[in-house]
Amino acid sequence: MPTPHTLYKIFTDPIHGFISVPKGLILKLIDHPYVQRLRRIRQLGLAYLVFPGGEHSRFSHALGALGLMQRVLTSLREKNTTITNNEVEAMMAAILLHDIGHGPFSHTLESTFISDFHHEMMTLALMKELNREFGGALDTTIDIFTNNHPKKFLHQLISSQLDIDRLDYLKRDSVYTGVLEGSIGVDRIIKTMRVHQGNIVIEKKGIYAIENYITSRRLMYMQVYQHKTVLGADKLMRSIFRRVHHLVDTKAHKLIFPSPALEYFIRKKPSAKRGITPDMLKQYNLLDDNDVLLSIKYWQFNDDPILADLCTRFLSRKFLRTTFTRHDTDAASREQLASLTAAALRKNGLPHDADAVSYYLFFDQSRNEAYKYENESIWIMDDPKTAVEFSKATETKNIQALAQTVVKPFVVHMKDVAI
Repeated sequence: MPTPHTLYKIFTDPIHGFISVPKGLILKLIDHPYVQRLRRIRQLGLAYLVFPGGEHSRFSHALGALGLMQRVLTSLREKNTTITNNEVEAMMAAILLHDIGHGPFSHTLESTFISDFHHEMMTLALMKELNREFGGALDTTIDIFTNNHPKKFLHQLISSQLDIDRLDYLKRDSVYTGVLEGSIGVDRIIKTMRVHQGNIVIEKKGIYAIENYITSRRLMYMQVYQHKTVLGADKLMRSIFRRVHHLVDTKAHKLIFPSPALEYFIRKKPSAKRGITPDMLKQYNLLDDNDVLLSIKYWQFNDDPILADLCTRFLSRKFLRTTFTRHDTDAASREQLASLTAAALRKNGLPHDADAVSYYLFFDQSRNEAYKYENESIWIMDDPKTAVEFSKATETKNIQALAQTVVKPFVVHMKDVAI
């Protein structure tokens, strides 16, 4: 007997279960090289070096977010919210494509390859390129993504304080890292979402799930995204590429570039100030985590002692140490730490002038704000006709505390240097 024609392709997701992807535009987008490239970019950047299970890709996140978007739209339609079939397809495309502008190791190297740049600029440029390729099929998708669609709640599901992107990555990152404090009640949040006066709101019975969501977001930032070892690894990788730029600029040492695309961005130093050029777009989509890791493997044998040392440290996981401090480090303490760093470098047979020290010593701050109730609020239905801002609707008083920005100064330094 002939195989019956199916309208969907099933993907198995370990977080959300089966995801049914309709054949046609959405499946074609999934199979497109722009989206498949996300398989080669880690969702958590360098956090996999701290959490062994955190190896999942931005592709799995995009697919998981797609599955959640289907469930949200179905739930909203069941509550008599008017969403056309064209808008459903556009929303599925928007959430699938929302991360395609990310580069290798995501935020760590975002400004390393292109100046005056943010990944959403590349995402939009790639969406427009796909729209040309698919004959205008993404017109509505782009309108929603850029918040130019008349139904504002559609954009809120793509980008807001309670968007589908965050619902997936918090749940997914919590599971893969094993940080159970980050677990959120996705099902209850989705089922209690509704549209009120053109905006996404949460029914009152979902208020505790939202409390947990905001608390979990704070904990995930503290325990995963801004883990002290992740911050140290981040500074080390940035140092590697700052040194590479310096060596290219001064032509002091010959550099091997196993990745032509990576070489393009290091030597050309493109800027996005006047937009994303076709050449930038083409080369960017040839880049992923593998280009960076392979290059670092080559550079550990470079003649430049600083680059070789930085790369060896990264590959052998001998990172710089991160120490949180109560206050910003004063000038005298910074000078003393620089002197101690120079001594440690000299002891290790490395250059130890002020320039060399700058690759091994950093003063910075981490910032954590779980909920921004003043500018971009989450709303709770207090009664069938009235929505109340979440911090005023909840019985607990810790939400306003979670809305405060937590700033934690820190120093990244060599382990030989005691603080």
